[in-house]
Formats: sequence, C-alpha cells, structure tokens
Amino acid sequence: MFNYPYEGSYCHAILDSVKRGLAKARHDIDVIHLDQDQFKPVMTADDLLAFRNKKSIDSHAIEYIQRIKEADHLVFIFPIWWELMPALMKGFIDKVIFPGETYDYTSSGYGMVTLMDNLISTTVITTMNTPAIMYRLTYGNAIKKSLIKGTLKKSGIKNVKWLSLNMVKASSSEKRGKWLEKIERRFTSIK
Repeated sequence: MFNYPYEGSYCHAILDSVKRGLAKARHDIDVIHLDQDQFKPVMTADDLLAFRNKKSIDSHAIEYIQRIKEADHLVFIFPIWWELMPALMKGFIDKVIFPGETYDYTSSGYGMVTLMDNLISTTVITTMNTPAIMYRLTYGNAIKKSLIKGTLKKSGIKNVKWLSLNMVKASSSEKRGKWLEKIERRFTSIK
C-alpha cells in the first residue's frame, strides 16, 4: 500500500528500493498506489451500513481486499503528516481492514481474528521530519498506537514490523541513500 502524491518524493525512492529487493528475492510485486488509483477515502453512510453488515461495497476496497488475500507479505509506505498518516491511507484502513472481509470478531465479541492467514509478514515504512524521541514522548507514538497495535495487530495480523525514518528533510543525501540500501537488502532477504 503506497500513499504519496508526488512522484519525485523520498517515499517513491523507498518504494523503488522495496521493489528492487523483492524482485531480487523473486517475489511477484503488486503495488496498490492509492494516489494513482484516485481512491476515495471517505466513509459514506452506505459504507458504514456495509461495515455493520460485514460486506464491503466500495469497488476499490473490494479489489484491494482480494489482492491482499492473494499476498504473502504486505508493505505500507507513507509519510507522517501532522503526526498521523495521510487521509488516503486512513481511508484505506477504514475501508479495507473490514469485518467479514479481512477480519472477524471472536464469539465473545471482545476480540478479533484475521481472515488473512495467507500473510507471512507486514512491514510499515514511514517517513517524517519529527525526531524519533519527540514523536514517541511528545506526540505519543500515534502510528504505533493506532495503526500497528490498534488496527493491524488488533485485527489478528501477525509479524508486523515498523521502520520509521525520522528527520528526513534534515538528513544528508548520503544518509538517505544508506537507508534506501538497507531497505533494499531487507526486502531481498524476505522469503
């Protein structure tokens, strides 16, 4: 899942590194590019009724759910703006991590189980300009709390890793290059 509108961005360079690594490991690559797809992130009244009925009605979401159910690994790549994910990525979470489609509730109603047992791993890669310690202590580590723990792990997805690249604007081109190399190597080793 990729969300960044500007093709010359560092997030696009990260996407290219991930793709190179996965290609070296001989993985098939299927990129869901929310910006290019013109994904509509807003939950309508009909979407909310579909949520209650556990059957998605959004055509993009239905397609994305099917594609995810055919995947071995998920990779999310997006920037952190104002300490949170962009609207398209949040809408993706709302419309695709969906009851009856990608997870369901336990019989008690207090827990969740994944309907995506096909997934071996999920990696979240984010960029931000906030220092890591400030993001964690001042802003409460919002992505870890809301996306990693409160959505992915809560809905039963296992083996979730987060790679946070901080202070991107202030980092040197050499450092950004090393990050890209490390990301490529990481995805070359995925089985």
